[in-house]
Amino acid sequence: MTKVIIENLSPERINEKGINSWPIWTKEVSRFDWTYTGDEECLILDGEFTVETDEGSFNIKPGDFVTFKDGLKCTWDITVPVKKHYNFK
Repeated sequence: MTKVIIENLSPERINEKGINSWPIWTKEVSRFDWTYTGDEECLILDGEFTVETDEGSFNIKPGDFVTFKDGLKCTWDITVPVKKHYNFK
């Protein structure tokens, strides 16, 4: 099962999901390991980063809607400071 899903949502779908009311997370340029203990959905507002996983590396940029699945073990490599809306399921 794929643990990282990247989509592009229409403005209508963003409104339907209520994403603009989700909390915002920011992070400076950095590199760190992370393990997800639940599904997280996020809409990338600013920044660029790569998520390195056992399935490969995923380059993520502004406008991407990303789902990180429960149990994912990865390394975040942030090259441009990140700002995102996020929601844990």
